[in-house]
Amino acid sequence: MIPQLVTVRHRRPDGRRRRLYIPVLPVLLVLSPLLLLAVLAGLIACLATRVSPVGALRGTGRLLWALPGTRFEIEQGKTAVLVSVR
Repeated sequence: MIPQLVTVRHRRPDGRRRRLYIPVLPVLLVLSPLLLLAVLAGLIACLATRVSPVGALRGTGRLLWALPGTRFEIEQGKTAVLVSVR
């Protein structure tokens, strides 16, 4: 299942918090021309390094399939960032 929503929470050094919700599908639609170029560049890189493009695509699909439910937390000093993929 492709991720639907990415939530980014940021705590500033002064203690204020900010939450940002990013819907994945509209962002993909807006960035689709760049995504097409990235896929073509990946295909060329696979052929240049003699990696199977089908295997690379399968690995990318498995990575995307595993993303929902993932949380990244980064904290340094008084600043904290939490990224949650749903």
